[in-house]
Amino acid sequence: MKIVLQRVKNASVVIDNELYSSINNGFLILFGVQKGDNKDKADWLVNKVLNLRCFSDENGKMNLSVKDIYHKVYNPESGKYENLNYGEILVVSQFTLCADVKKGTRPSFDNAMAPEEADNLYKYFVNKLIEQNMPVKTGVFGAHMEVNLLNDGPVTFIIEAP
Repeated sequence: MKIVLQRVKNASVVIDNELYSSINNGFLILFGVQKGDNKDKADWLVNKVLNLRCFSDENGKMNLSVKDIYHKVYNPESGKYENLNYGEILVVSQFTLCADVKKGTRPSFDNAMAPEEADNLYKYFVNKLIEQNMPVKTGVFGAHMEVNLLNDGPVTFIIEAP
């Protein structure tokens, strides 16, 4: 299981020229499932995503997790922490993350999990985030999507479940 996690000021998914979902201030997660992945790996990724400290505290240091900023955000204008409902998460399935491009010029998707199984793990991952009381939005598994984002930082991490 592999994700690309981006800290964003906003992100959205457009399908068939219509806005499907959007978030403000949080994470855009591109989610790929490989053969051999399982719920244990998804659980590990959920824990990593929710606890990764990559949002700035009042001193400008990366000390806050997405859970922290969902509950309170430091407002430099007021000098106080406020609940601004930041910390949203947008999860988009992306099987191309599992591509092997080492040989030749055409990507091989032999490592990608079969669609039905991958969709089940994708839904499992999303539901585990929701169970932690996080505001989560998604794309549509297998759909052709336009993903728009404003990366904040930029801050981007590639994370693979062990």
